[in-house]
Amino acid sequence: MHQEIFYAMALTRLTNFNFQQALELYKAAGSAQNLYDHRDDLGGIIEGCTPRLITALKDWGDAMKRAEVELKYMEEHKIRAITLLDDDYPQRMLECQDAPLVLYYLGNADLNQLRIVSIVGTRHITRYGEDVCRKFVRELREICPDVLIVSGLAYGVDICAHRQALESGLNTLGVLAHGLDNIYPWHHRDTAAQMTTHGGLLTEFMTQTNADKVNFVRRNRIVAGCADATIVIESAAKGGSLITAEIAQSYGRPVFAFPGNIDRPYSEGCNNLIRDNAAGLISSAEDFAKAMGWYDEKLRKKALAEGIERELFPELSADEQKIVSLLQQTNDLQLNILSVKTGIPISQITALLFQLEMKGIIKPFAGGMYHLLM
Repeated sequence: MHQEIFYAMALTRLTNFNFQQALELYKAAGSAQNLYDHRDDLGGIIEGCTPRLITALKDWGDAMKRAEVELKYMEEHKIRAITLLDDDYPQRMLECQDAPLVLYYLGNADLNQLRIVSIVGTRHITRYGEDVCRKFVRELREICPDVLIVSGLAYGVDICAHRQALESGLNTLGVLAHGLDNIYPWHHRDTAAQMTTHGGLLTEFMTQTNADKVNFVRRNRIVAGCADATIVIESAAKGGSLITAEIAQSYGRPVFAFPGNIDRPYSEGCNNLIRDNAAGLISSAEDFAKAMGWYDEKLRKKALAEGIERELFPELSADEQKIVSLLQQTNDLQLNILSVKTGIPISQITALLFQLEMKGIIKPFAGGMYHLLM
């Protein structure tokens, strides 16, 4: 298998990342090593092989040198390479016509576990989007405690989904648009480090690969292809998450979207998907689980009885609960309004709000507003 990995890595370089062509060649020959062994007689093993392609696949020298460098880096950093012939290769991705020959993986999650969901959306996530993402992941964990959350480690919805998965005790997989020698964006390196022991990082790109724009589009097909379904949290009228949704559809995978106000620019993409019947409308994890046939009331009750469902909020004092209950009814209230409606003097409520902020229950915003993190 080590030799097959080596030749598959070289073949990917040799075909200049033309994934569909590489996959067709691979399947026609039966393995990358077989292609190499018959490089002087490709017409004998591949029907209709053109003279131009025969010439292109004859000289493996530079591609093999690059593969050798990559193998050394992988050994030093405990990175796994998974080929199409490997049992650990994501079987859902195998069904796709442009599956990568090799995937580089650093992590401990099962890429073929029973339930896998991709969550995507805008990099300019709004407060509404953050609430929806957190609530969805938290509730999904209650219904499907073994689900794997996949996203792209980007700003906005991606990182919100990863972090909420980790907080909820779920494994989460980040699909990268570059090699595993780098984390982009750099601000997400701590979260990425956590993910290597509670999920993983996956890419088709070798090290020394820049996070170029075209690579993000390529990356999106893996985000879509590795999962049972793709969920769009928020999106403008155009954006990478809509490309991912379109790819998921082309693979025959269901797509779901959360609706938003018609005057919100980062709800326009989701609303359009729903309008055009390109995505199912969902408003909760329960909606999604029922649509996927994953919802089982008996299992959910059992989970609740066994304490699998996480407490929505940690233990609160009576006054803290007053504040939380009020924000549950009407979110985003100013300090003075909170004081009046709860009957707690401003001198006391300031300290209570600070305590709730430290517990991760509320978040202050400009203008003295306080927002309940759902």
